[in-house]
Amino acid sequence: MKLIKLLSAASLSIAGVSAGPSAPPAASTRPQLSITIRDGNFTDFDGLEPTITWENSQQLPNEVDFRYGIDLSARTTNLASLPRRIWGRASRRFAADRYSLSTRLDMDVQRMDRVDFQIDAADEDNDLKLTMFGSAAASLKRFATSPRVSHVEFTKGFDNDGNRVTINPRYNVNYDHMDVVMTYDADDTLITVTASQDDQEVTISQQLNDDNMLSPTISRDGSLSLAWDRKLGDHNSVRTTLNPNRSVEVEWKDEAWTANVNFPMEEDTMKGATVRIKRDVRF
Repeated sequence: MKLIKLLSAASLSIAGVSAGPSAPPAASTRPQLSITIRDGNFTDFDGLEPTITWENSQQLPNEVDFRYGIDLSARTTNLASLPRRIWGRASRRFAADRYSLSTRLDMDVQRMDRVDFQIDAADEDNDLKLTMFGSAAASLKRFATSPRVSHVEFTKGFDNDGNRVTINPRYNVNYDHMDVVMTYDADDTLITVTASQDDQEVTISQQLNDDNMLSPTISRDGSLSLAWDRKLGDHNSVRTTLNPNRSVEVEWKDEAWTANVNFPMEEDTMKGATVRIKRDVRF
């Protein structure tokens, strides 16, 4: 397949070698079934969107880690429509783990003329990261000459008297939009500032205790929102976000279940709720 050939080329490029001896066999993994009830439709099977996700990993020559997977639609009976997406990521660390580089390729199987890519690079000693997104033609002849970057960002971190500070400039090429995200993490308080030429917003997240955190956000136009995160134990949690005069959003994670509820608001009235329930079943 086109993507497999492109992934092989990308992984060998990271490894800096040509095809060599066969790598050790990949560890066996089981597929994952995810079922989503769309828009709160519980009346019949039209509301169900079951998908099957399978992924695996393999160690390639020159210590290159290779992960790959596929998403399948479990609802359709049309074999040609079963595959939704195939992907692969090749990663390698250099210089005693100081530097890391990884490349991920994604292809929409129903639209095989394009491959989306993500490149991540990091320098651990200088606390610096680079992430780049883009796309290219799904052809070995044109892949190296047709890539188009759509988004690029850097993240620089450093310590300030024991507190953590990060600066994250971002640039969206498609929309010619630039902003910067700055964070200041001091014990139980996290301050996040997102600023662009057109808008600015500040979020102050305060850890009240081991189980509760409040995060008010205020924007330049005066709009407010308030998020409340509560841990329920055993990796279960509830996040409630109030957007005055706009909506109330609730995300409830309970082991393999995830429920998302959105209540649109008109003045003081909530109506037209949308419910999405997802269950991950491993078999």
